[in-house]
Formats: sequence, C-alpha cells, structure tokens
Amino acid sequence: MDADTLPKLMLRNAERLGRRDAMRENQYGIWQTYSWLDYAANVRRFALGLAALGFRRGDRLAVIGENRPRLYWAMLAAQALGGVSLALYQDSIQKEMGYVIGHADARFIVAEDVEQVDKMLEVRGDIPTVEKVIFDDPKGLEVQRDPWLIHYPQVQTLGDAFGRERPGYFDAEVAQGTAADVALLSYTSGTTGAPKGARITHANLLSSAQAVVSEEDWRPSDEVLARLPMAWIGDFTFCISYSLMAGVCISCPESPQTVSRDYRDLGPTLVLAPPRNWEATLTQIQVRMQEADWIKRGLYDRFMGVALRVERLRQEHKPVPARLRALNALGDLLVRAPLRDLLGLTRVRRAYTGGAPLGPDVFSFFRALGVNLKQLYGLTETTAGCIFQPEGEASAETVGRPLPGVEVRIADNGEIFLRGPMVFKGYSKNDEATRSALSPDGWLATGDAGFLDHSGHLKVIDRAKDVSRLRDGTLFAPQYLENKLKYSPFIREAVTVGVERPFVAALINFDLESLENWAERRGLAYTGYQDLSQKPETYQLIHDEIVRINKSLALDKELAGAQIRRFLILNKELDADDGEITRTRKLRRNVIAERYGGLIEALYSDAAAVDSEVQVTYEDGRTAVIRGRLAIREVLPESAAKPAAHKQSA
Repeated sequence: MDADTLPKLMLRNAERLGRRDAMRENQYGIWQTYSWLDYAANVRRFALGLAALGFRRGDRLAVIGENRPRLYWAMLAAQALGGVSLALYQDSIQKEMGYVIGHADARFIVAEDVEQVDKMLEVRGDIPTVEKVIFDDPKGLEVQRDPWLIHYPQVQTLGDAFGRERPGYFDAEVAQGTAADVALLSYTSGTTGAPKGARITHANLLSSAQAVVSEEDWRPSDEVLARLPMAWIGDFTFCISYSLMAGVCISCPESPQTVSRDYRDLGPTLVLAPPRNWEATLTQIQVRMQEADWIKRGLYDRFMGVALRVERLRQEHKPVPARLRALNALGDLLVRAPLRDLLGLTRVRRAYTGGAPLGPDVFSFFRALGVNLKQLYGLTETTAGCIFQPEGEASAETVGRPLPGVEVRIADNGEIFLRGPMVFKGYSKNDEATRSALSPDGWLATGDAGFLDHSGHLKVIDRAKDVSRLRDGTLFAPQYLENKLKYSPFIREAVTVGVERPFVAALINFDLESLENWAERRGLAYTGYQDLSQKPETYQLIHDEIVRINKSLALDKELAGAQIRRFLILNKELDADDGEITRTRKLRRNVIAERYGGLIEALYSDAAAVDSEVQVTYEDGRTAVIRGRLAIREVLPESAAKPAAHKQSA
C-alpha cells in the first residue's frame, strides 16, 4: 500500500506492527493498552458509524476535550472517509467555540464529557451546521431524548451494522484518499485577531513526520505522554502523524491533575512541551528547594551551579576541565538524577520546546539538569516544527537548522521566510490572509525577525512587528525581556512596554503558588490574589527580582539601555477568557495596550499609584468588574561598568 495519507499509514502499521502497543489510557489508576490492530479497528468502527450518520467526503468533524484515545480515533476516522478534522481548546468559553465551529462548518462534534456537551447546548443556535454531538463520557449528563446527542459507543454499534451491510466501504474510502486532500483544519492562536483556520494536507503532515522521525531518530520502542491541548498543532503532529510514521506508543493521562504521577509511572522517552510547561516545572523545583532543609538546599545550589557552568562551556563548544567534570558527575549522582526521577524524566532521549520562545536561562537549566532539551521552530502554517537542533548542537541562543527540504530566507527587514513541503495550503475562507502570508512561489512570511548564524542555525529575535527602539535608539525586544522576567519563580507573566518611550516599564503577574508558599513562610497574612498583589512585601520581592535581571542586562552592550525602570503588579491574572492572552498563553499585545492603557501611561508619569478598573469574564460567560489602586515602584538602573569591573576583580 502506498501510504500517502494518515489512514493508509495507520492500516500499514496495523499490518506490520500488529500486537505492539500503540496507545494507552489511564483509567482510575490502571493503564488500558491498545495494540495497533485495536487502534485500526476502533478507527474503522467509528468511521463506519459516521458514514451511517451521513458523514461524507469533505465534511468536517470537530473534537473537544482532554487527550483521549477515542478523540484521536475520531479525527482519523473522519480523515479515513475523506473528511477534515479539527480540535478545539477544551478550556475555551462558549463564544470562542461557537466561532471556530461555525467558521469550520463542522457537521459533527465529538465532545469528551458533560462540560463540553453543555457548552455545545448553550451555543446550539449559533452552530446550525452541526447535525450530531457525539459524547464520550456520559457521567453527569442527564439522559435526554434529544436526537442532536448520541453516545460514542452507539456510533460504533451503528458502524458495526453499516460494515456488515457494506463490507468493503471503509477500505474503498481510505483508498480514495490522496496526499493532496486537506486532512486538518488547525486554528492559529489569534494573537492579533480572530483565529484563522490553516488548511493542512496529508502531504504536509507526512512530509513533516518523515523528516522529523528520520532526523531525530524516533523508534517504535519510544513512549510519548499526550499532555498538550489537542487543538495545538504540536499535539496532532506528535500524537498522530509522527506516532504513525515511527510506530511510537502514545499514552493519555487520567486527567491534567495526574500528569506528574503519570510521567513517573511511564517514564516517557520523547517529550514535547511549550515554554509555559518548562517554566512551571522550574518554578516547582525552585519552590521545593526554598522549602528544603539547609543541607539539601546547599547541595542543590552547589551542584546545579557546577552543572550550569559545564552546560555553558558545552554550548560554547569549549573543553570542560577534568575537575569540573568530576564534580558534575558527583552532582548528578547526589542531586540531578534523583530530581529527574522525581519529575519522571529519567528515560527521556529527546525533549523539545516550541510554540513560543523559551528563556535562555530556563533552557540552560534543564540541559544542566541532564535533560536532552532541544529547541525547535515552526508555526501552525508549517505543520509544527520544521527547524530542529541536531544532536550535539543544542543552544539557548538558536532554534536549530532546517529539516531536509526546508528553505530559509531572511528579508531585508529581518523577517524570516520559509518554504518546503510542510507549508500549508492557505487559510480557510480567508483569501486575503492567504495572499499576505503565502507568496505564489511558496514562501511563507512567518512574521518573526531573526537571522542565520555562521553555523547555519536560525536565531529568532522576536516578532518582527514587536522589535523596535526606545526613544534614545536602544534596541527593545519585549519577548526577550519578558522571558528573562519569567525565569523568576515568582513571576508568571510579564508585559514590557517601551516603544518610543524614554525607558522600559513592566506590568507583572506573579505566580500565585510561589507567592503563597513565600508568604506562608514569612507569616504574611492576605485575603486573596488582589490583596497579596499590593502588599509592600510583594512589591519588594518583585523589585529585587527585577534588580537581578537588570544586572544581567547591564552586561549586554545592546540591551544595557533596556533595563526595566518602573513596574506595577496587576491585581488580576492575565486570562484567555478575557482575551488578554491566547489559549497557548501568548500575549495579545493590542488588547493589553487598549485595556491597560491608563496603567501604562501612569508608568511614564510621576504617579506613585494608579486606579484600575477592569472587566473579568468567568467560565460560564458571566462578567464582573475588579477595581483597585495599584502601586508603582521605581527601579534604579544598573551601571554597565559595574558588572565588568566586578568580573575583572574576581
């Protein structure tokens, strides 16, 4: 069989890999395992059930929920019938879901549980194209004689009957599929407006998978824990296309709350996580170390310091002195190996970060910890990663080399352009956006600014439109500064401003878990997030963190003038429900600039405080207004000469 589509590749795996493990799911603490034969049989049954319900070639099926085998099977089932699948972020509010489903003209929806079904019922009037909502978990769902709803097993039963009546139907439909068929509608995060639906073909998915599996040495013995939102293109490529190409086993956790336990149970060998996950894990480690006794804390500080020195030398391709190697080996035995085991990262062969920039400090920390973390670069429009760091060439400063078949071009203004077989076919119902992004000869405008270094590695600076200058001409790259701020265990989100301003200022969201632990150790009383955000002690803590970051900026000639001079702490968290960040936690800068314009102007005045009034949206769609008076704190800049002199004297 010429496996030029994902369903054909799935059937080939069932034939060749047979009883090997293909997928697992944790149910009540017990792992249920499905072989490749089980995998293909479940896809076949559900596809025939869809056909019995009237699903035809070109139809769209949407899935909503946590990572579940039945949701992955549903996506492949739709593709097997020549349809298009898409996934929605499970934490989206009804309005967001209604927009995407309506825009995609979905005819069928597979919803994980009662929470997602309830959302569909609330937006039912806004999604007239939807003919059936298929629910997986009936727990808590009131039994209704509503023909719009049907249980997943009922669809499979319909498929069994349909298959008996038309025994060759499924194989004939799969055989009709071609590489040029659109397989997936993947919606962008929508940082600057409404999400756009990227049309991705089987050829896009398979060319990407073939390049990654070959270059990164994926094996049938590898294990992946499916923990990313199914709506993210990275999850689909990892858990469907790359998995099918390499024959990798995919495991679905019991719930988001059990992911840490499931990591330790499984010991995955391949890991993909966006920056927010690596940052959160680092914060957990730092909090635990702050709470540890002085012996453990001392060992951790000592040997992680050694490991970071070794990692810096390795990234700079410099020799590591024998004494440092010996100390590092001892540190691995005493500190780092037990910590990796605690995190479930002992067996990891390859770990990847992508989707947004990861701060160099966070990247180097995990490399020093002994995790083979590598950066990748790609977009929804490039079918996820198309630039990877080869083995032995991991760097905190670059994102790697192009995969075979991928071309990179840097425009005169520094914007990165990409071309290759994994570049998408355009946006659904948006020819204007397609023309803006994709040239007639196949070059994709990424919107990112960067350059190729002397070794052929791509270095991404920031979003091209966000890189600018302060009033005095100093380079201002907001993402770079924000990533340095988020290295602090106490800072969850940060927004830096400064375009054509005299200095850089920042709006800060602190990490509630870290601050609660910190406040508890100091006996600091507070009533909630808003109260804690405006405590003088909290401001002093964040002030000290910014001072530390400014010291590192002072060492950089280009960025010494971009030190943070004033800041305030927001009395609410930036929230995707409020449209301030995307579901992948990317900042919507235009929304923030409009909503918090008064606060930003106050940062550039002589005011010591500013009144804030902002609307918040709850998950059920209700809104409320949060009011407060926010303090503004000054931070004295560090002299660029001081760090150099200190280094010389040392």
